[in-house]
Amino acid sequence: MLHPSSKAYVPFVSVDNMMKLVHHIGLENMLRGLAYEIETDFKRWELFDKTPRVASHSDVGVIELMPTSDGEAYGFKYVNGHPKNTSEGLQTVTAFGLLADVYTGYPTLLSEMTMLTAIRTAATSAMAAKHLAPKGAKTMAMIGNGAQSEFQTLAMKAIIGLEAVRLYDIDPEATKKAARNLEGMGVQVTKCKSAEESMEGAEIITTCTADKQCATILTDNMIGAGVHINAIGGDCPGKTELAAEILHRSDIFVEFPPQTRIEGEIQQLPQDHPVTELWQVITGQAKGRTSDKQITLFDSVGFAIEDFSALRYVREHIKGTDFFQNLDMLADPDDPRDLFGMLKRAG
Repeated sequence: MLHPSSKAYVPFVSVDNMMKLVHHIGLENMLRGLAYEIETDFKRWELFDKTPRVASHSDVGVIELMPTSDGEAYGFKYVNGHPKNTSEGLQTVTAFGLLADVYTGYPTLLSEMTMLTAIRTAATSAMAAKHLAPKGAKTMAMIGNGAQSEFQTLAMKAIIGLEAVRLYDIDPEATKKAARNLEGMGVQVTKCKSAEESMEGAEIITTCTADKQCATILTDNMIGAGVHINAIGGDCPGKTELAAEILHRSDIFVEFPPQTRIEGEIQQLPQDHPVTELWQVITGQAKGRTSDKQITLFDSVGFAIEDFSALRYVREHIKGTDFFQNLDMLADPDDPRDLFGMLKRAG
């Protein structure tokens, strides 16, 4: 908590410093740490303010705000999704986030979240797989080899012990990129020429494609019994990856149903189609995987509590380091009522 009369600067974590922090901690250590923090916050899910993200859609993408609070800290993330950006040499997703103290309203951290979102998304996927994937799962099909693919692979390695990944993308250059980046990372990598080939022997199937359209990346006949599907590409209205028939055969797990029904794979289903909230599985209030034949589907669209957890993790881990800058964002007149006098004296 900030004392209202103290001169306070706001720590800011730039992209450069975020990368330094990741290397300082170690990526796999950070993935495990973030998964732990996210899971811990999911266990106190009912304490948080929850609302579907506020989205501004255009023909070429979406810009969103994702707010939440646990009553002591408030956090939000600004994030965009513009699939056309890749063809222009730009990132599909960029983001930044802020934490604030509920008692004073003062911000306590400002951070880049493009890199951090990739890491927290992967940590969330692996955390869910820990509860939902077949026990001892060792092989994952990674369909869509863009910016998220390496993080997803290494999170599954760090958190559930994944040993092999089978890569596929409609763009062979993306697959080559992912394979090159994963060299020497302790995971066996196979480059595949079709989605069907990538799923051979895979207990986990991750889909992460970028096109803003209702696509059918996985058809019903491609999915056999007993697999876990980690569907993370569908994250806005009109953007899906799975054939609806797969959804009817799966036990579906989601973060926050009011948001997922708008943005996730289940936008294809009636509003009353049964789903299970992941926090209920984590707390033991609901069952996750119950049989070897069961198809589990984590319909992940990303939720504000995950960003809140990630920002708090970063705020804690930059203490005692040089991986941040102090920003002068908070006006501090001698008399809190005399903001004009502060301005006048600065002239």
